[in-house]
Amino acid sequence: MQEPFSTPPVWDTNGNQARDGKAMREKPIKVLFLCGHNSARSQMAEAFLRQAGNGVFEVESAGLELADRINPLVVEVMKEIGIDLSGKSMQRVFDIFRAGQLFDYVIAVCDAAKAGKCPIFPGPCKRLHWPFEDPAELEGSWEEKLEKTRLIRDQIRNKVEAWIEELL
Repeated sequence: MQEPFSTPPVWDTNGNQARDGKAMREKPIKVLFLCGHNSARSQMAEAFLRQAGNGVFEVESAGLELADRINPLVVEVMKEIGIDLSGKSMQRVFDIFRAGQLFDYVIAVCDAAKAGKCPIFPGPCKRLHWPFEDPAELEGSWEEKLEKTRLIRDQIRNKVEAWIEELL
């Protein structure tokens, strides 16, 4: 017996995947995470939302300026939990803007002390600020910085998961 064609998911106005097929929203919620260099916090937030969002979200991250590479501390602590960021590209917020992309939510993940240097993204969207410490600014031995980066990683994961619960 041949399987019937499956219908693509549909979304309600809150971004929830419809359970009864009566959704009003036909596309995922678009989210952009921003930080200074797109090398740590925004990359982790993007990865967590992509993983935990179950296809409800279309997610990207960007920075005001680009670092040379994703922070090695971040690559290591994300690898510990099964997320490989080693080959992930980085992008500038200006390039996303110039491409004409629009987002439902733009979430800045710069720490509160440096919030004045946090990039902005123009256009109609809901803007949120989730301040997290920058792993690039950590001091101490490699192991001490690694432990602090794990704490930041877990804070970001918890915030993303709580936001998903709140939103959906």
